[in-house]
Amino acid sequence: MSVPPRVVQLNEANAFLKKHPEVLFVDLLIADMNGVVRGKRIERASLHKVYERGINLPASLFALDINGSTVESTGLGLDIGDADRVCFPIPNTLCYEPWQKRPTAQLLMTMHEMEGQPFFADPREVLRQVVEKFDELGLTICAAFELEFYLIDQANVNGRPQPPLSPLSGKRPHSTQVYLIDDLDEYAECLQDILEGAKEQGIPADAIVKESAPAQFEVNLHHVADPIKACDYALLLKRLVKNIAYDHEMDTTFMAKPYPNQAGNGLHVHISILDKQGNNIFACEEPEQNDALRYAIGGVLETMPASMAFLCPNVNSYRRFGAQYYVPNSPSWGIDNRTVALRVPNDTADAVRIEHRVAGADANPYLLLSAVLAGIHHGLTNKIEPGAPIEGNSYEQNEQSLPNNLRDALRELDDSEILARYIDPKYIDIFVACKESELAEFENSISDLEYNWYLHTV
Repeated sequence: MSVPPRVVQLNEANAFLKKHPEVLFVDLLIADMNGVVRGKRIERASLHKVYERGINLPASLFALDINGSTVESTGLGLDIGDADRVCFPIPNTLCYEPWQKRPTAQLLMTMHEMEGQPFFADPREVLRQVVEKFDELGLTICAAFELEFYLIDQANVNGRPQPPLSPLSGKRPHSTQVYLIDDLDEYAECLQDILEGAKEQGIPADAIVKESAPAQFEVNLHHVADPIKACDYALLLKRLVKNIAYDHEMDTTFMAKPYPNQAGNGLHVHISILDKQGNNIFACEEPEQNDALRYAIGGVLETMPASMAFLCPNVNSYRRFGAQYYVPNSPSWGIDNRTVALRVPNDTADAVRIEHRVAGADANPYLLLSAVLAGIHHGLTNKIEPGAPIEGNSYEQNEQSLPNNLRDALRELDDSEILARYIDPKYIDIFVACKESELAEFENSISDLEYNWYLHTV
């Protein structure tokens, strides 16, 4: 006789509290449309009630703009009386928060209707519905993210970021030398605490590398055969990095383009697919000869313009693009080529995979992966050919053709019949409404540059 799920979860809570008698509080976390973590903090004694009954949060949590204000045109605010839904724990996400001065744990949550079914506007549910289509084919997705970020000073200059003082030298870094080991030494204590904190939280971070700008780094996550879990790890890693850096009297930013003349922050994702026997369907000696790999790439390339609003969801996201920063601006693919949108690493035949290189670190990982997997499924089921792989510099061979601003990206998404078959059109409407609201507010503002240019000259 199987054990009821609620009993299993209660056992999980009991085991954790027994292991950590010092824990005083538990942070209940849920990610909104922008990947911003929201929720509630409870006392230790209330944890069992959360596992038994869940907690109530308003549905409008998934209709918030980047500033945390409800976008009423989504219909999830006043139109429904700002009504609650119920949030339940996600199994195996209860863990310790190593940065807290008062012992605190954290627990990921997901939203449901009061009757029990998953709430359609939770980005985690958006991804689950896409993954379900692969389940029907007997396929399992392996995914791993690479997350870039900047360490920045807690004090900015005229509202703009600056690199933090090095704890080692006391100087601000200016190096743009990618992979430089000495730059890792400058912030070694903070970076090591990030890796150790990730291990403590069960986040499979296996490396940190120096990227191509001052105090910019990348954390690599190990692949897991659960795409939703891979997104959970990416989400929790961002929170961990922010808090560990703050403990070291620094701040962080995952903003797509924080500095005008430096590289932006990307969020690359590696994807392979296993059949029922656990074999990688992309495995091959010659990637061009593997039908499944070609079709998957073809589908992602075809849906890439319509996916851009999920990959690059903010006004600032589009400032990241440029050949000198290795950010592809056209649907393209190649074998071991970092100038294309979809790179196929081929170090060994059994590890062949797709590396998607377009999204910024400001993307919500659940929505990013939803869009990419929708393209893969579309390609596999419709046998979409991608054309020949690009050799050499793709920027010299392809003109920019992906949407290069948020307004055009939202139009592409809104008009996409293919993505609407994978992502609930009601959710697409909510996403577009939120982003159009942000865009309108941005366009109604007047920048310092406009005053500098026009105030006394026209």
